[in-house]
Amino acid sequence: MRYDTKIAIVVRDDLATWQKLNIASFLAGGLVGSSPELAGEPYQDASGRFYGPLIRQPVLIFGASPVELTNVLLRAQQRGVRPHLYTKDLFATGNDIDNRAAVAAVATGALDLVGLGLHAERKEIDKIAKGLKLHG
Repeated sequence: MRYDTKIAIVVRDDLATWQKLNIASFLAGGLVGSSPELAGEPYQDASGRFYGPLIRQPVLIFGASPVELTNVLLRAQQRGVRPHLYTKDLFATGNDIDNRAAVAAVATGALDLVGLGLHAERKEIDKIAKGLKLHG
């Protein structure tokens, strides 16, 4: 099935694996939180047991340098796509209030980006993520 939209998560490629996974998890959760239609239906196995829903479409995860992350942020903003972000400062916080305060304390150009989450029309995501390689 081909979806009209795309989900892209971009993580800084020079981080520890646990950090990349943490960032991707937070960003995916944020994307579904702001766009509940991204969540699929609950699952049920042949024994009748139920399981929670998953994101309904594939998530593309890209690796990027700090400069590439900044470029992705600028492209998203120029195209009117509201990105979800994760900055390096968030590794030192322990809750959502402190996370938001850490981001609010830094101007856009000085954000130490380590991850971005994007959901938009396919063509928009393709243009925003142009030149990035899938994380591998």
